[in-house]
Amino acid sequence: MNARVAAVLVALLVLFGGGALYYFQQARTQKPAGVAALGKPLLKGLKVADIASIQIREPQETLTLERKDAGWTIAERAGFPADLERVREFLVKAIELKVGQAEPIGPADRKRLKLDDSATRVEFRGADTKPLAGLLVGRKYFKGEPENPDKAIGDGRFVLLPAEEKTVYIVSDPLAQASAKSADWILRTGFSAEKVQSLEYVPAKGDGWKIERANEDADWAFAGAKTADKVEATKGNSAAYSLASVDLADVLGKDAKPEETGLAAPSVLKAHTFDGLTYTLRVGSLKGENYYANVAVAGESKPQGKDAEERAKKLAERLPRERSLAAYTVLVPKSRIEDALKPRAELTARKEEAKDEAPKKDAAKKDSAKKDAKAKKK
Repeated sequence: MNARVAAVLVALLVLFGGGALYYFQQARTQKPAGVAALGKPLLKGLKVADIASIQIREPQETLTLERKDAGWTIAERAGFPADLERVREFLVKAIELKVGQAEPIGPADRKRLKLDDSATRVEFRGADTKPLAGLLVGRKYFKGEPENPDKAIGDGRFVLLPAEEKTVYIVSDPLAQASAKSADWILRTGFSAEKVQSLEYVPAKGDGWKIERANEDADWAFAGAKTADKVEATKGNSAAYSLASVDLADVLGKDAKPEETGLAAPSVLKAHTFDGLTYTLRVGSLKGENYYANVAVAGESKPQGKDAEERAKKLAERLPRERSLAAYTVLVPKSRIEDALKPRAELTARKEEAKDEAPKKDAAKKDSAKKDAKAKKK
């Protein structure tokens, strides 16, 4: 090899080697789309203290949570209280959302991932009602294909920011709370008719009944009964205690029509308590596993007995909320109140049972008399 050929080879090596090095350096600087955003906050700069309302819009429904002095309320439910813990949890999750993956997206992908008109839109607003941040919530994200995607919780969610319509993000939280259904947000605490003295049932159709007792330890009896019918103890207790703690399944808006809910001609349960309160529950038609209902609380609490002072404090705390329920049409679980919606015949003790009990009572009286006689002889 002469000197001239060697020089040419060296020049070619430098040329191609330098080109390869340049290409390698360029490749290192060109990161895949979205890599720079990984791990960063999705809703940059959003602070809980700045948020005055949250609007959640689904294709067929809209729900607005508003911050008030007494807590969060639902605008579409005439200011009914929202569950404070659920709202706080949702706000914290929203602020802590981190970008797990980012990819470019086109119109076809937006439809496939339900990030088009079928998306759930969440908007956080300030006190001046101006938007602070927002996002579109699409399909659930799964690391592996589940048997039933609709019922599965999900490993995350596909989301899109309104200002970045060409980028889809995956977040690790499934955002199950991103729902415009009022049942997912209401404060479910309902009412508690405790220490019931009398309970009256007036059905929309047919004969009703009224049971009462002289004190908390006494047996239940039919009020004003002209017959010898007796109340079956277990069923009487079940009927009265069914109103002791009734939570709510949902609350309807102002547009609820009595003709559609069955409250134009309702069945009525009226419970009078030893504390001096009267709870009137108007029960309408059945919707799925819940009854349409309306509850009103009358009277002034006057607890008696050893725990009177403590009970007075508890009643003072909960009565304002219970009285406020009168302004709303609510849904209460069928399973909670069905023991009080029974016909009189189902509360009446069977004659056979009454006959069986009589000999036992007579025998008990005779045994007691014998013991008293022996005691006197001694």
